Amino acid sequence: MKNILVLCTGNSCRSQMAEGWLKYFAKEKAKIYSAGIETHGVNPNAIKFMKESGIDISHHTSNHVNEYLNIPFDIILTVCDHAKENCPYIPSPAIRFHHDFADPSKVNGSEEEIANAFRKTRDEIREYCKLLILENL
Repeated sequence: MKNILVLCTGNSCRSQMAEGWLKYFAKEKAKIYSAGIETHGVNPNAIKFMKESGIDISHHTSNHVNEYLNIPFDIILTVCDHAKENCPYIPSPAIRFHHDFADPSKVNGSEEEIANAFRKTRDEIREYCKLLILENL
């Protein structure tokens, strides 16, 4: 079984979505972790819009990357540029992947505009995670 870590700035939105999708696609082939270089709590809209796609992340917690420094990761995925540039060194031979997904929690606008931003990011993360699992597990 592979160990996969998803990193973001606050472990509240994009990394939580990615954790949900990676668990869905990897099934029993991998143990998925997500963390941030800070912890901001799980974003309620991330929970809401993942549930809309049938993925329940309501039980997820916001974790700090230092909690996982002793886990031998096989894959580390950063989902925002800030985390990639500011993450502490993780001593691991893991394969590293990076994709800077737009942060829907930063969108200001109507409820519809915010919903569209969350759905767009959720769907982009789904496709990325699907390919990552297909090509690497």
